[in-house]
Amino acid sequence: MFSTMEDGTVVRGLAGVPDDGPVLLVGNHMLLGIELISLAVEFMRQKKAVVRGIAHPLLFPNKARTWSEGHDFFDFLILWGGVPMTYKYIYELLAAGEFVLLYPGGYREALHCKGEEHRIFWPDRTEFVRMAAQFNATIVPFGVVGEDDLLNLLCTFDDIRSAPFGKEIMRAYSNHLKLRDADHEVIFPGVYLKIPGRFYYRFGEPIPTKGRQDVLTDRHAAARLYTHVKSEVEGIISYLLEKREEDKYRKLFPRLLYKAARGANTEVPAFDP
Repeated sequence: MFSTMEDGTVVRGLAGVPDDGPVLLVGNHMLLGIELISLAVEFMRQKKAVVRGIAHPLLFPNKARTWSEGHDFFDFLILWGGVPMTYKYIYELLAAGEFVLLYPGGYREALHCKGEEHRIFWPDRTEFVRMAAQFNATIVPFGVVGEDDLLNLLCTFDDIRSAPFGKEIMRAYSNHLKLRDADHEVIFPGVYLKIPGRFYYRFGEPIPTKGRQDVLTDRHAAARLYTHVKSEVEGIISYLLEKREEDKYRKLFPRLLYKAARGANTEVPAFDP
């Protein structure tokens, strides 16, 4: 993980991320949100902060279960601070000075298909910058890459649509997910695993909203800030895709050899930022 100091210097670790909230982390999803666990763990380890992830309400089902039945993914999502995507929760978390994790691309990025890796799909809605400004939150744009070093996707949307009953299956799947605002049908495209590479995260230069009354009162100012955050995320993704080519420990076996020689708890170097 890398972060960006106020002077623009990129450093390894999370020193560039503010220590105190409210902080709104805004970035891109990889397939199925596979970047979430590492992100949450590192914020707890380095910043002693629980990241409150905003997730689709489908991931918070109402269910009754006895203790003897154990726990599943949904329980751990709550345990790690996740809350359903409602403006009420975002307001309450920012008002309480929390670290809030938001993916504007939502399910569209988490369920993308072949050929859409490392692309962002953000709606033209500026609510999150207005909410950040209302509570003087610091917006931290971030990007993450690396899913293509972990798995390969099997299908594109066109592959699925052209298959027998493909359109009907996609429509039924989208309806099952209750994607009321969906302007694009989604479906899990299927994957096969590769020898794992590495995930790379970079948190951009913090963007303070304190004193940005114009964002609350002027929709053009809100749109400009939204566009700036989106552009930062896209730039960070491009930066990471380019810089990871310099990482001689990108593949699994060099990392295993490094740890075998220096100890299992040794942090493996990456590229020079």
